[in-house]
Parts: sequence; structure tokens; C-alpha cells
Amino acid sequence: MRMVELGRTGLEVSEICLGTMTWGSQDTQENGHAQIDFALDQGVNFLDTAEMYPVNPVKAETAGLTEEIVGNWFAKSGRRKEVVLATKLAGAGGMIRDGEAITPDAITRCVEASLRRLQTDHIDLYQFHWPNRGSYHFRQNWAFSPQKQPDRTEVRDNMIACLETLATLQSEGKLGHFGLSNESAWGTAQWLELAQAGHGPRVASIQNEYSLMCRLYDTDLAELGYHEDVTLLAYSPLAAGILSGKYSGGAVPEDSRLEANGTLGGRANPRAFEIADVYTAIAREHGLDPVTMAIAWTLQRPFPCLPIIGGRSVEQITPAIAASGVTLSEEVLKALDAAHRANPMPY
Repeated sequence: MRMVELGRTGLEVSEICLGTMTWGSQDTQENGHAQIDFALDQGVNFLDTAEMYPVNPVKAETAGLTEEIVGNWFAKSGRRKEVVLATKLAGAGGMIRDGEAITPDAITRCVEASLRRLQTDHIDLYQFHWPNRGSYHFRQNWAFSPQKQPDRTEVRDNMIACLETLATLQSEGKLGHFGLSNESAWGTAQWLELAQAGHGPRVASIQNEYSLMCRLYDTDLAELGYHEDVTLLAYSPLAAGILSGKYSGGAVPEDSRLEANGTLGGRANPRAFEIADVYTAIAREHGLDPVTMAIAWTLQRPFPCLPIIGGRSVEQITPAIAASGVTLSEEVLKALDAAHRANPMPY
């Protein structure tokens, strides 16, 4: 497994990250632990979770259960030092704690709570799951309006206070590095500028949705990530499983994410499934597993990009992990680009 630097941190992580978001809802603790064991055996050392997990669905009463499952694995295995651990603070878009905004008080309380659940004394990457001011992610781009946001001074004052709190927690040894999620180019630029001014840690990563079928990152954020060495942690690189081809022809496999969440977070529509068939056909024409091809594509982007994979079993994550070391040919890449031009914005 190839190792890459996360942002400018000096921290070496595997080029594939294991996600955990369904552990505790659709997946059992035993299943989650088996996936960690398998992933580590394949060279994966990067694990991502969040205080609001599990999802499908998100519930206030189950929030934190996924962190507990990860913490139980640390306690059982004794292998905490082998893992680069990332988790996230929900924020106003996180659907837990009554939508509490990210503030210095919330950061301090929630870091302590995550540390307890995770049964560790240190979080390697602490991410803000949603900007307080709102975002255009999860299909909100169709009606996005920055005019609804607080004014610039209020936003930046909050950012400064949060960065200073993160710096304190770093000095106490509780946090390593800082990342964002569901952010924009403008928001990321503000965090970078304020860190440069000495208010706190520099942004190392941004966890946004990114796949062959969701390419909002490809322009301004890609430019920022490239020049500022901010690593994209690409979530839903298989478009919630659509790119695997398992939903082709209207199929709804038993116990699948589509069965549990009929909209797939706003991704499920006839056009999306038809476009996925185009991509899976390209994979099969070139003798590739569609999952392996979709993950390998993210690893060949012209900016720092690292996919977060997930699945219901070891068998499901195997072809995703197999993408490490796979180089897609120019012929495949040209076919994928042509498919995207012909079928943009499927959801």
C-alpha cells in the first residue's frame, strides 16, 4: 500500500482510508472489527469516523456508537499505535446535539467525549463535519445562496476562536492535526489565511463528496488543494454504491443501502443509475472491476486526493482496497472523461 503525506503535516497515511459510518446501524461491531483487521493486513493505516455516526439513519440516540465500536477494537487489539485516527465534530449540519454550532465550548466538550468513546488519549486528525454558515453539499447546490450566511466578520471571528481552541488542545496532546468537511473554496481559504496569521493549526485536509459522478471539487477546490497542499479525503467515491453496478436495472439488493435509504442521500434517480451503467460498461470492456476502477480513478487525480472506502463486509471492501497500485491506462481515462462530458451532474 502506497503511503502519502497528509497535507503538509509530515503524517504518512495509506492512500486508501477505511470509513466506518454504518457500524452500529447496518453493521455489527463484529463486522466492523473484521474490516479493520483485514484493512490493516492489506496495508491500510488510516481510519475515519465521526461523533454523529452511525448513519442510515442518523439518530440522536445512536450518535457516538461508531466511535465506541472503534474504541472497543483499540481496547481489544492493543493496536492503537498502528492507526492514524480521524474523527469529526458534527456542527450545525450534523443532525445531533440539536444542531449545536461549532464553538470553542463545543469543541472542548466534544473532543473529550470522542476521546472517551474511542478509548484513546489522542486524535490524529480532528475535522469539522459541517461549516456553521451552511454549505452546498448533499444536493444543496441547486438552491445555494451565500446571501443567507452570517456576515464575513462574524464568520471569521468564530473561525479565529475555534482555531485558538484547537491550538490549546494540540498543546495538551489531545489533537494532532485539523481538517474540514463539506467545505467550499472560500471557507477553506479563510481557515488557511487565519492559520497563517498565527491563530491556530493549518488545514491539512478537506473531506468532501467526490466520485466519477460527483465532481463539484474539480475546479476551484482542486486548484486550492493543489497549490496549498490540502488533501481531499473523498467520501462516497462509489456514489453510495451506484458505481458498483449493483443497482443496475432497478435492482434493490436485500440489506443494501438503497433498501435502507431509498434516496441514497439524494443520489437515487433513473438517470443516475443509467449513467452508472455507462461507467461499469467501461470497466468491464477493459477487464476491470467497476469498484476497483472507480477508486483507482480518484487516486490518479491531478491534485492531492485520497478515497474513503466503506462496505458491508470484508468481501465488499476487497475490490476497493485492490485499487491501490492500479494505474488506469490512458485509454480508460479518456473513456471516463468522455462519459463525464456526455453525462454531467447526474444528481
